[in-house]
Amino acid sequence: MRFTVDRDVFSEAVSFAVKLLPQRPTQPLLSGALIEAAENEITVSSFDYEVSARTSVTASVDEPGRALVSGRLLNEIANRLPQAPVQVSIEDGRIAVRCGSASFSLPSMPVEEYPTVPQIDSVSGLVPADTFAEAIAQVSVAASKDDVTPVITGVQFEVNENALSLTATDRYRVAVRGIDWENTANQPEMTALVPAKIVTEVGKTFSNNGTVQVSIIKNDDRELVAFTGGNKTVTSLLIKGNYPPVRRLFPESVDNYAVVNTADLIEATNRVGLVLEREAALRFSFREGTVTLEAAGSETAQASETIDVHLVGDETVVSLKPQFLLDGLRATHSEYARISFTKTDNPNKPGPVLITSQRSQDEASDDSFKYLLQPNLLLR
Repeated sequence: MRFTVDRDVFSEAVSFAVKLLPQRPTQPLLSGALIEAAENEITVSSFDYEVSARTSVTASVDEPGRALVSGRLLNEIANRLPQAPVQVSIEDGRIAVRCGSASFSLPSMPVEEYPTVPQIDSVSGLVPADTFAEAIAQVSVAASKDDVTPVITGVQFEVNENALSLTATDRYRVAVRGIDWENTANQPEMTALVPAKIVTEVGKTFSNNGTVQVSIIKNDDRELVAFTGGNKTVTSLLIKGNYPPVRRLFPESVDNYAVVNTADLIEATNRVGLVLEREAALRFSFREGTVTLEAAGSETAQASETIDVHLVGDETVVSLKPQFLLDGLRATHSEYARISFTKTDNPNKPGPVLITSQRSQDEASDDSFKYLLQPNLLLR
C-alpha cells in the first residue's frame, strides 16, 4: 500500500473515523483504524462490533492495499502534521507516514483478523441535515446517563408516513421533537432505539451535509441503524427492549401557562441557584406579570429574584430542579418559552410542567418540540 493525500483531508478523515472508538476496547485490535487504498481514493474505518464509522476521500494511490494501525495514535499524528502532502506506505511490515520533514514508523496490527465493517446498501428515508441536527440537540439531553436501565439511554426513532419523531427520557423528564421524513423504503411505520451518545455525535457531524440518509435494518442477522451524510457513514447496533410509553404523558391541551423570555429565566435560574445544595429544587411562584424564584441553601444562604412573565390562567407555585429546567429552556431554541402547568387529581400537588417554544409573547412556535418535566411523577 502506498498513497499520497492532502494533509487536511487526511486529518479530517482519521479524526472522524476514530471519534467513536471505545476508550477501553474489549480487544486491542478494535482500537485500530483500518486504511484501505484503491484506485483514486482511500477509506478510513473503525468498528468495535457495535459502532462503526467509515469515510472515503480522494488520494493519489500508487499501490492499493490495506493496513490496520492504532487509531488514536494515528489521529494525534495526523492532527499535528505540517502543511504538506501526506505519504503513507507499508515498509517492512510497518506503517510509514511522511509529511514534509516529519516521518513516523508505526507498528501494524494484523489486518486479516479485523472484523468486516458493515456495508449499507439500502436507505429507509431522508431527513434535512440541519433540522435533524437541531432535533437531536433538543431531545438527546433528556436521555438517561445511567446504564442500569439501557433502554432509556437511547433516543427512540418512530417513523410514521412522512414524519420522524424523536423521543428521549430519563424518567424525570421527556423530550419529543418531530421533523419531516422522506420515506424511500415504502415502510409506513418503523421504530429504532439508538444509543443517545451515537445520535448526539451524528447530529454534530452531519449538521452541514444538506441531507442525511437513514437506514433502519432489522433482520435475523442484525438490528442496526446507519446514518450517511456526504462521504461519511456511521452505523450502530440498536438497543434491544421495549421503550416506555412516555408519549401518553403529554396532555392534549393546557389552559394554564406562562410565557417568559427564555434568556431572562435562564439567567435568573443560574443566579438564584447559586445558593442551592446539589439536587435541591428551586421554588417558582407564577403570578400575573411576574414569576418569583426562591432558593434556600445551606448555612442560611438564601436568594430570590423576580422577572416578568405573561400568565394565562391560575396563579401557580412549582418546585423544579434547576438543571432540568435549564435543559428544557435551552432546548427550545427560541426567544420565548411557554411553561404550561398540568393538573393532577390532588389539587395540592401540581402535575408535570410542559415546556414548548414560543415565536413571540403572543404566538406559539410551529415546531413540534415538547419537554415534560416534574421529578418523581413520570412513569408512575
